[in-house]
Amino acid sequence: MILGVAGPYGAGKGEAVAFLAARSFYALSLSDVIRDELRERGLDETRERMIETGNALRAAGGPAVLAERLLSRMLPDRNYVIDSIRHPAEVTALRATARGFRLLWIDAAEDTRVVRLRRRGRGGDPTTLETLRALEGRELGSDDPAAQQLLAVRELADVRLRNDSGITDLHARLQEVLAQGLAFERPGWDEYFMSIARMVASRSNCVKRKVGAVIARDRRIISTGYNGTPRGTRNCNEGGCPRCNSFAEGGTRLDECLCSHGEENAITQAAYHGVSVRGGTIYSTFCPCLTCTKMIINAGLAEVVWSADYPLGEVSLGLLREAGLEVRQLDGGSRLDPGRGGW
Repeated sequence: MILGVAGPYGAGKGEAVAFLAARSFYALSLSDVIRDELRERGLDETRERMIETGNALRAAGGPAVLAERLLSRMLPDRNYVIDSIRHPAEVTALRATARGFRLLWIDAAEDTRVVRLRRRGRGGDPTTLETLRALEGRELGSDDPAAQQLLAVRELADVRLRNDSGITDLHARLQEVLAQGLAFERPGWDEYFMSIARMVASRSNCVKRKVGAVIARDRRIISTGYNGTPRGTRNCNEGGCPRCNSFAEGGTRLDECLCSHGEENAITQAAYHGVSVRGGTIYSTFCPCLTCTKMIINAGLAEVVWSADYPLGEVSLGLLREAGLEVRQLDGGSRLDPGRGGW
């Protein structure tokens, strides 16, 4: 669950962030990216300098650069609340990348916000209606694509909350947002197991291609495998496979390849530990080759789910279907040029 918080000065954004942080949300701020930049430059933080530096970063790295830098810090197993969103491109980047992202716009009447800002007593805050309007005028919109554009951000909000009545009412409204589950999503089983297969692939020691496989039964992982040289031998990336290390053309010198495939290793790992894979589903980051296909059929697996195509994969798929296995390619799978791919 990832919630963005935006709004004008004194609207109650900080209170909303504190409320969510007390409920296991990790609080992040796009302003922290600017603060990091100021520290690297050895500059003190002032409101004017924050605005100027933020605009400069957007001009140099694109209007979404602050959000893109912040996204690199986020982990998929945590709830986040993100503050200081001031540009529509930041919303677009967060919405495209962060699962379940929803934007909350918090607002209040101008005179109410001026009173709050006076009470807050933070240096640089406007304390009169005139200074509030003057300061916000530069941030609401601009012809400069790198400048802050709060009005455009407001138009992208999924939920708009008024905060004129005080903290108790704001907390109640935020509780309603959480109860409605507006920002809650989780992956389906196929996506879940395939994402694990991709992580398994990252352990591969093959220098040509990284492939990962996961065998699941009753929605439980029973085995994993990635491609590489056999147990107890020199790793491919350490020179263990002559074919891979010479970067042989796809489909050639296969008799010299010492690497076992990811699907092969997932099946043999299960056998090594005495675990039956019969009736299970194998998830692979690539469509199985013909050798692995024959192992999949004879091991008693019932279904094959893959992501990216493999050269000559149609032969494998035909054999799998003939043997009565379910075969599916997940959305997002890629096509490979057979002349450039292969082991």
